[in-house]
Formats: sequence, structure tokens, C-alpha cells
Amino acid sequence: MSDSSPGPEAPRIFREIVDTYEPLQNQDPYKQVTFVRLTYQYARSDASKANFLRFFFEHTQIPIEPSERDSTSTSSSDYGLRLAAFADTLVENFLLPLKASTRKTPQPSPAVVSDLQSRQSFPGTTQRLASLRRDCLIRDHHRCVISRIFDFNEAVQRAKRDGDDNAQDDEGNPLRWESGIYTSLEVAHIIPHSLMAVSSETTELNESKRLALAILNMFDDGVVNLIEGTDIDRSLDAITLTHLLHQLFGGFKVFFEPVGNDPHPYRIDSTLPDIVRPRILPVERTLFLTESRTIDPPSPRLLAVHCAITHILHLSAAGSHIDKILRDLDEGDVLVDGSTPLGYFAALRIHGWWDGRIRGY
Repeated sequence: MSDSSPGPEAPRIFREIVDTYEPLQNQDPYKQVTFVRLTYQYARSDASKANFLRFFFEHTQIPIEPSERDSTSTSSSDYGLRLAAFADTLVENFLLPLKASTRKTPQPSPAVVSDLQSRQSFPGTTQRLASLRRDCLIRDHHRCVISRIFDFNEAVQRAKRDGDDNAQDDEGNPLRWESGIYTSLEVAHIIPHSLMAVSSETTELNESKRLALAILNMFDDGVVNLIEGTDIDRSLDAITLTHLLHQLFGGFKVFFEPVGNDPHPYRIDSTLPDIVRPRILPVERTLFLTESRTIDPPSPRLLAVHCAITHILHLSAAGSHIDKILRDLDEGDVLVDGSTPLGYFAALRIHGWWDGRIRGY
């Protein structure tokens, strides 16, 4: 993207165009003009909105100067098509890859974590993820940050070490108060690990991932600096969750909204229909902090970006559109009517977003 300013008239012209064509949009396969409006609306700062407008006007080639926007040279249907094409660009180059790759953060085994407890450096991806899992479990008191269920493996270790009657949680409460309700917890990236993953043949991100990062900066200017390189595997980009909540959070079905001015209390809810929404939601939680503050808490900026993406996907129906593509991908069938999106599959595979393995959606 160019660094040039979109100009002082750009916000007004953008709103005029969107207000004109949003009532006329075709809602199949999703509400594309609504998607464009929401993406601008959820940009977190003036700089973020400037990033968005710069990309919007460069991509659509809609003139900013009124004298250049001559109705005799550009039909209304043409502007509508340009808006739809811009929405598809953001979906295909950012949100589809994110949803295809965020189903599950790779989970190192407990044995690997235990083996790495005393190490001071973690040079490889497996080691970094093992360190991340260890740090998140310690910071989050070995509990899912939403359900507050205690980690099964940690409970087993403490019961063996201290005995059933003396085993305690991180606050010193008897584990027997848990009534036997435990589960194996997982570390979940807020912004997916795959965004910074490179192939074994290079140390550089490919063009597809560089474009995705540029689009990410349209949500919060400079947020990419928090997750560059191996920083994407730091505790500020991760939370501890149960398996189901990890799937829902990774699929942008569960979101965290801040409560008040303190950075750590959140209202947590889901965009799922009530009949399938986890019973615990909505719920308010204050995220745990380590007493020494040596382990970073989850970044409010990253959680805000994740929340914005979740709402945009839901309110524009782009999430349902992407889920259908991913269902086709998972089923692996090529339909004779030509409806199977083979181009999406090939692009996701070539650019390192999808490894070809079946996963939930």
C-alpha cells in the first residue's frame, strides 16, 4: 500500500458511496457493502481509518475529486461492482485465510512442555509453542479463562504429589472442591500463529501473508508490531481455553469486549444462535495476571481486533459465506456443477494457510 494520504475529502466521499449502495446490495453470497462499511467503522484510530481509505480508493479506483466523479463516465452499477470486488479482496486475502488457519493452535504435548521447563531459550517453533503453553497455564492459573475449568493434567500431577486431600489450585483452594470437573486445556492464539509462519525453504513471508498483515493494520495501525516474527508466539497473543471454546474463539464465534476503563475485565459472548451457544455465555471475567508480571497478559489491542473481526463476519454474513467454503474444503469433493471453489483451495495451500488436513469449522 502507498504511504500517501487519502485526502481530507476521502471519509465523506466514502460514506456517501456506501450510503448510496448499501440499500441496493445483493446479499448473496454475503452483504458486501455492509462488510466494507463495518470494516471502516471498526478501525480503531484515525491512522487505521486512513490506512483503510488509502487501500479502498487505490483498489476501487473511485476518484476522490468531485470533478472526476462524472456520472456519465461511471455508472452506478459500476460503483456497486467495485465495492463488491473490494469486499471480496479483503475476504479472500485476509479473513478466509485467517479462518482457514485458526481452527487450532498447534499443541505441544505435556511431555515436551515438562522437558522444556528449565530451558532459557526456545529456538524452534515446537519449543516456542511449548514455552507459550507453559507460560499461559501459569499466568491463567491453570484454568480456562472463560469457563474457569482447571487443567486435568495439572490436577493429576498435584494429586500424585500432594495426595487427594492436600492437592490445591493456584489460589490454595482444595482441588476436591472442583467435584472432579477437569479437562485438558489448550493454548489459543488471538491472532493466528500461521500469519507469521514461513515455509521451510525461506525465512521471508510470502506476498499473500504480507498483504494480510497490511490489511490487519487497517484494523489497528501498528498492531502488526506486536506479533512480528516469533513475537506471534508470545503470551500477549494467547489465552488458555478448553477445546470447544478454542474452536469457537479460533473460528471467530466467541469474542471479548472490555468492561470499564481497566484493561483486564471483559464481557465474553458468542455470535452463535442461542440454541448452540455455550451455556456459560455471556459472562464477565477479569483475566489473570502473574504477581511478578514476568508473563505478559493478553494484549487488549489484539483482543479488540479479534472482537472487531468477529462482529464484521457476523453482521455482514461473510462468516457464513467463509464457513461454507471451508465446509467444501473439508469435504474434499469436486462437484460436477462447478460450484466447488477450487481456486480458494489452491491459493490457501500454495500460500501456506492450509496444510490440506481436515479440521472443524
